[in-house]
Parts: sequence; C-alpha cells; structure tokens
Amino acid sequence: MVKKKEELKEKKSKKTVTKEKKNGYLKEVRMELKKVSFPSFKDVMKYTLATIVFCGLLVLFFLLLNLALSGVKGMF
Repeated sequence: MVKKKEELKEKKSKKTVTKEKKNGYLKEVRMELKKVSFPSFKDVMKYTLATIVFCGLLVLFFLLLNLALSGVKGMF
C-alpha cells in the first residue's frame, strides 16, 4: 500500500517535471526569437533583385558557353 502511494507520487512528479521542461523550452524559444533581427522590406527587395540579376548572368554565361562548345563540336 505504501509502495502504491510512493509510485503515484513519483508519477505526479514526473508529469510536473515534463510540463516544466516544456514551459521552459517555450520560454527559451521566445527569448531567442526576441533577439532575432529581421531585414527591412527595402533590404529584402535589394537582395531579391541582386539574386535575380545574378541568376540572369549565370543563365547568360551558360548559354554562351553552350553555344561556344557546340561550335567547337561542329568543327570536328
């Protein structure tokens, strides 16, 4: 009988520890998210434009490389 009471107490304490861990984790997540600095809309637009231009340059480079290599292949 005494063992059953002790087992029940242990189960309850495990449940509270689990809840405390979850709450502690969420608190830590909130604290870390407060430290995050998100870019402004102007910065996002600038980086987006730079990415599009860079991709366009890569497309142009590989297109010209493909044409040059096709010409070299046609010689043989």
